[in-house]
Amino acid sequence: MTDLRDAGQATETQSVPTETTGWGFETTAVQTGIARGLGETVGIPIHQAAAFQFETLEQAQEEFQSNQGLSYARLQNPTVRALEERITALERGAATVALASGQAATFTALLSVCRAGDHVVSTGSLFGGSAGLLNNILPLMGVTATITENTPQAIEAAMRDNTRLVWAETIGNPAGDVPDLEACAATAHARGALLGIDNTWGGVGYLCRPLEYGADIVTHSLTKWAGGHGSVMGGSVTVGNRHSLTRNPIYTDGGESSVLNVRGEGALAWRQRWFGAHQLGMTLAPHNAFLLAQGLETLALRLGRESETALALATWLERHPRVGRVSYPGLPGSAHHTLARRYLRGGFGAVLTFEVEDPAAFLARLGVVRIAPNLGDSRTLVVHPWTTTHGKMPEPARRAAGVTPHTIRMSVGLEDVEDLRADIGGALG
Repeated sequence: MTDLRDAGQATETQSVPTETTGWGFETTAVQTGIARGLGETVGIPIHQAAAFQFETLEQAQEEFQSNQGLSYARLQNPTVRALEERITALERGAATVALASGQAATFTALLSVCRAGDHVVSTGSLFGGSAGLLNNILPLMGVTATITENTPQAIEAAMRDNTRLVWAETIGNPAGDVPDLEACAATAHARGALLGIDNTWGGVGYLCRPLEYGADIVTHSLTKWAGGHGSVMGGSVTVGNRHSLTRNPIYTDGGESSVLNVRGEGALAWRQRWFGAHQLGMTLAPHNAFLLAQGLETLALRLGRESETALALATWLERHPRVGRVSYPGLPGSAHHTLARRYLRGGFGAVLTFEVEDPAAFLARLGVVRIAPNLGDSRTLVVHPWTTTHGKMPEPARRAAGVTPHTIRMSVGLEDVEDLRADIGGALG
C-alpha cells in the first residue's frame, strides 16, 4: 500500500481493485486505504492541512505540471485520497474524485464530457437536483438535454449526432425502476456516447456495480448510504477503464496536444479532478472524508439489514387496504423485478414509495418514522416528493418520475421492523 504521507510517491489513483486482492466487499470496505507498518494508524487519519511542502523548486514544478502528488488541498489531500481509493476498489473502477456533495459529483460528471453545442439523454425517473442541472443549468452553458423513458429503445430514439452522454440511475428516484444497464451501455457506445449512472441507491457497489455492466462513469451522493447517519455531506465520481473517448471533441480536438493524446487512458479521470476540484473547487473537507470512509466500513451491515426490512414493509403495504400503489423493485409483481434480480445483489435497496389518500394526515400521525428529505440514514425517513424534492418540477415531469400528489417516499432505517409496521399502521388508520 502506498504511504499516503509521501507526496513524491503518490499517483493519480492508488486503488487496489477487489479482483486483484481477492477481497469481498466487506473486507475491501474496512481495509482499503489504510497504510501498514510500524506506527501507522489502524484506520484512516485526518490530515487537516491546506498545503503540502516541497524541498526543491524542481519538485514543485513537477507537481504543478502533473498534479499527481500533494500540493494544495483543493486538489489532493491524504484523507480524501484514502476515501477515493476505497470507493474505487468497491466500485472496481480506475479512479475516483471525491467532492463536496452528490450534486457537485453529478455536475462534474456531466460537464466532463459536454461543452456548448452538445446533448445529453437522460431517463425521466430522476433525483430532483439532477433534473434541475439538466433543465436549468446545462442550457446556460449551451448544452441541451432530452428526458425520456427508462428503456433502451426510448434512449436510442432520443439520441443525436452530438449526444455525448446517456444518464440514468441504478434505481430510479423515487419510482424504483431499474434500467437495463447492458443495453443502455450498448446503445450509448454505438453512437459514440458514454453511459453515466448515478449509483447512489446502489450503495457504493454493495447492491450494484454499474461499471461491470458497461457504464463508463458512476457517481454517488456519499451523503446517503456511505455516510449512513445523516451527519455529513459528500459526493464522488468514479470512472471505469474500458471507455472510448475517440468520438468526443473535448478529448480529440488539438491533434498531438489533445487531452486524449496527452493524458492517454487517464484522460477521463484527469478531467473529473481538473473540472470538479481544480477549476470549480468543489472540494471535500478532510474531516468529512474521514466520516464517509468510516461509514463505508459498516455499509454492508446497514444496507443489507435495511433492504430486508424494506422488502418486508413493501410486501405488507402492498396488501394493506388503505394503501394505493406500492413501488419497490423487490416485489415479484413489480415491472422492474426481472431487471432488479439481474443487476442487484445483496437485496433490492432500502427505498420504497407508496400512495396514501391523505399524505398530510398520514405524516402528522407518525411517531417513530421521521419526516426529512434524506436517504440512507440509520433512521427511517419519509417525505412527500410532490411538494418537496420534486415540487419545483413541471407536473408532467413529476408524474414521469413516478411522483403523484399521493406518493410517500420512505428510506428505511435500522429500527425494529415490527415497530415500523406498528407506527405506519397507526398512521394509516
